Amino acid sequence: MGTEIHWLAVIAAGVAAFMVGGVWYSALFGKLWMAARGVTPDSMQKGNVKLLFGITFLLDLFMAFILDHVLGTYHYPPLTGTLLIAGGIALGFVIPSMLVNYLYQQASRNLILIDAGHWFFAFLAMGAVLSLLS
Repeated sequence: MGTEIHWLAVIAAGVAAFMVGGVWYSALFGKLWMAARGVTPDSMQKGNVKLLFGITFLLDLFMAFILDHVLGTYHYPPLTGTLLIAGGIALGFVIPSMLVNYLYQQASRNLILIDAGHWFFAFLAMGAVLSLLS
């Protein structure tokens, strides 16, 4: 028993979220984000970038899968309803969870706003793709 999973839509939504992150943390806010995190382009390259991106993509796919399941419990509402649900999940669960961690880390306001914005728009992108392809 459960909802129908739209696998092609889930994959496309995962790709959309990954692309939002790519644009968000490079062209739009890359320099501000690095300054807020206290990292440089050189220090970013010291980690295993392929592994980091691979795990990030798998987690984006997992979130898209769960979002598809949640939307199924609402019988796949039209685009507006889907965006409200996806945005509500970001604003009601994802961002507050992130904020709790950032409060204890004493993260800067810029870092909080950049990361919160990323998750909000990533969830909207996933919701839009799932709505259009489901």
